[in-house]
Amino acid sequence: MKRTILAAALLVPAFVLAQPKGAVVVDKAEAVVTVTKVDQKARTVTMRGPRGNLQTLAVPAAAQNLDRVKAGDRVRITYAEAAIIALTHGGQPTATVDETVELAPKGGTPGGYKVRTYQVSAVVDAIDYKSRYVSLRGPKGNTLSMPVSEDVKDFDKVKVGDKLTIAYSQALALELVVEEKPKKAAAKKKS
Repeated sequence: MKRTILAAALLVPAFVLAQPKGAVVVDKAEAVVTVTKVDQKARTVTMRGPRGNLQTLAVPAAAQNLDRVKAGDRVRITYAEAAIIALTHGGQPTATVDETVELAPKGGTPGGYKVRTYQVSAVVDAIDYKSRYVSLRGPKGNTLSMPVSEDVKDFDKVKVGDKLTIAYSQALALELVVEEKPKKAAAKKKS
């Protein structure tokens, strides 16, 4: 599953790789969380993270092993983000989404991954050259602030009002953690 997680984290469609002045920015986080509630009918799983925060995830209908997940189970979660940023000129803001899902086979260890890649053409609203962040306004007026990789050589030439095309991927991989139960120490006999 570790290779699958890595593949999911790095999966980027071909149109992204073809961007003329692009660079990849990757930020990955991994945690082991505890299942607190499973709602089979609603197909949701609520998990408590290492800092005590609760998060409820919708489980797709194609996931065949939800019946094997129960409260108290521990789940390894890997979350990765990558962005490829390229400068373009002219045109109207647009947005497209591509999604890939891979799930464990029936009877296998519950888990899988989902990669969602957004390609967005947006207008630059603000720039922080020193910390290499850019704030963008998308086609629906929503804003997104993102780090810009050191690999983007012409970042200092980007100006407020420029149009950027961004491919931004998010990958989420889940794997049930199988833990060995600690063996009880044998009681010492009194002499």
